[in-house]
Amino acid sequence: MEKGNVPLIMVSGCTLPEVWENSLLELWHRGVSIKTEYDRAEDPPSRDCTMVMAVEEPFAEPRIHRAFPAGLEDLEIYRQEVIKGVHDSWIAPEEGKWTYTYHQRLFCYPSGEETIDQMNYIVEKLSQADYTRRAQAITWNPKLDPPTSDPPCLQRIWFRVLKNQKGEPVLNMNTHWRSRDAYKAAFMNMFAFTELQKYIAEKISQLRSDWPRVIPGRYIDISDSYHIYGSYFEEFKGFLDTVENRSFQQRTWSTQFAQPFFQEARERLKNEGTGSR
Repeated sequence: MEKGNVPLIMVSGCTLPEVWENSLLELWHRGVSIKTEYDRAEDPPSRDCTMVMAVEEPFAEPRIHRAFPAGLEDLEIYRQEVIKGVHDSWIAPEEGKWTYTYHQRLFCYPSGEETIDQMNYIVEKLSQADYTRRAQAITWNPKLDPPTSDPPCLQRIWFRVLKNQKGEPVLNMNTHWRSRDAYKAAFMNMFAFTELQKYIAEKISQLRSDWPRVIPGRYIDISDSYHIYGSYFEEFKGFLDTVENRSFQQRTWSTQFAQPFFQEARERLKNEGTGSR
């Protein structure tokens, strides 16, 4: 703070919930106090830092933290928004609705009268040269995003394949975020985008059937502004109490436990398509 530098915090661990939880604790204790453009007069400043998270085994269990502030059904719906674009039809800025989805920007990036499937490019590029440094996709649209009140937080995804000691190809993925609500958004982001990592690994395996199966590897998550809003500090103290008073097992769920809730979410999405409620 004395030098005017945003704190840089780095956290690593094996699983998604472990790393996310530790990132919040480190941010809470070591982050800087700073205003946001969304503060009300009575709100305390946010807690903020630049955060780098490394998840060594993003598909190791337990994979879900119980304290992320949404339901398991919401987690599955968000996963499908990112990978399948189930709510791309909600994009209608002229009607005051969504200005983008991550699926749209990654799979159907708007470019004049055409769209660009950046994920297809990545699959094909890595299938041709697994060592390439060019397997990346962006979301920011300099024509559309600066004037909006809610531009994309995710900015870029980068992939690379490296063989492990067994000779198996391992897909590494880095995501880079402009801004991130550490408590209310980051876990859902991490869960869904590691699912995208698995999706890309599977697509490469389909193209390169002569290779061993591509395995999802380490996930790196970089946020320029990783923050906890002052407006919900009291709510966040409930998270701190949970960490202090419950074991890690009591703070997490396995993917298997979540499957019935995920199925309910898929039914909800199916009913959306038929107009049912």
